[in-house]
Amino acid sequence: MHIRYPLLRLSAALFALALSISINATNEPNVVIFLTDDQGTLDVNRFGANDLQTPYMDSLADNGVSFTQAYAHTVCCPSRAALLTGRHPNRGGVQSWLQGDRNGSDTHLGNMDPSEITLAEVLREAGYRTALFGKWHLGAKVGHGPLDQGFEKHFGHLSGFIDNFTHYFLHGQGYHDLYDNNEEIFRRGEYFPEMIVDEAVKYVAKHSDEPFFMMVAFNLPHYPEQPSEEFKEAFANLEMPRQSYARVMATVDKQIGRVLKQLDDSGIRDDTIIIFSSDNGHSEENNRGITVGYHNSGYPIGHYYLAHGGGGYTGKWIGRKGTFLEGGVRVPMIVSYPKAFPQGAVRHQTITIMDWMPTLIELIGLPQPANPFDGYNILPIIKSANATSNHEILHFDWREDWAVREGDWKLIAKTNRQTGEVTYSLHNLADAKPEVEDYASRMPELVARLQDLHEAWSRQVKPN
Repeated sequence: MHIRYPLLRLSAALFALALSISINATNEPNVVIFLTDDQGTLDVNRFGANDLQTPYMDSLADNGVSFTQAYAHTVCCPSRAALLTGRHPNRGGVQSWLQGDRNGSDTHLGNMDPSEITLAEVLREAGYRTALFGKWHLGAKVGHGPLDQGFEKHFGHLSGFIDNFTHYFLHGQGYHDLYDNNEEIFRRGEYFPEMIVDEAVKYVAKHSDEPFFMMVAFNLPHYPEQPSEEFKEAFANLEMPRQSYARVMATVDKQIGRVLKQLDDSGIRDDTIIIFSSDNGHSEENNRGITVGYHNSGYPIGHYYLAHGGGGYTGKWIGRKGTFLEGGVRVPMIVSYPKAFPQGAVRHQTITIMDWMPTLIELIGLPQPANPFDGYNILPIIKSANATSNHEILHFDWREDWAVREGDWKLIAKTNRQTGEVTYSLHNLADAKPEVEDYASRMPELVARLQDLHEAWSRQVKPN
């Protein structure tokens, strides 16, 4: 018996070493981010939009944690910068529209500073495969695209949106915008949402035996509201513009389902962290459509491609894309990782789209990048409804306008671009009809204090 004790101790040590190796190996979960475009604050069935068909988004909520007070930004560029860097978009110079045409029609627009460190860069450095399928919109200039910021694969477009069949950006004179890595490709007539998911499904199947980070950035329900054939006549009971919106919502949900099925078929769903979010609130854009002759897409004058005045759902909240009201910046957000996270849970604490990068780095056990985060690790909130949010104050800044929220109070500053005059409105989220009333004239001291908070923050996040 005495002779066997050293062997037992050796066996125990080897077992502990093997267990340690096993834990380290399984601590490289895949990461999949689904980012929809212009999806309204409550536009998921589980969030209250009972007239929509969103079974796959619902399945993520049922198998994960939903966040009722999650914030992105008011439009797409800053939201994407915040998601991929964990930082305020201003730090990388993302404070206005960014270049979308690599061929040069909008070179007057900026690009995200390449010194920003993205989630893709951090994960790739850690040995992950990295891919983006769909929309980039952080700059089209050579040297500023997805392949320059950590993604080893990109299939999609660089600008804000494209027509789903011609693959042209449609504002102004229009330009073609479809790329496979850095090669411009032409596949006119093929349906873009299916194209990017075809690529995503192939990617999952190919890399199922190694850790990967894959972002599927849809261009739906963003206009043009072009549903798949399956949903072209659906939702006949709904009035416009909700009917048109519901059709593209069902389309994007179905495409998410295709990716989830491939994760299941590859046997890696349990080893995959799935994050779902919209980039901002629903659009209410509406105009005459194409107004120039000989449009580069081939569409005639009068071709309509916008959002029919808006079909999104915000419940008691007001606002839309392009505003700092809750309907513009509060988005549906879900994380699903049943292996480690609660299932069917709901969290009401404040989180932001900036929080995902620091959370993933903590969860996977990666070193902190050189650039400091503005987001926070929200693992405590994911695991407990009683955890405290670190976001006591929220800041939003876009072009000449900005907003700051402290507690239930939100100050919004809007600048007249012709005169430079700034007007302020002060709103309360705790009102029975949140943000409808303007308290600015009655509470000048609070307005002044929130102005001071914004000015101090603005100096802090100004690019070097």
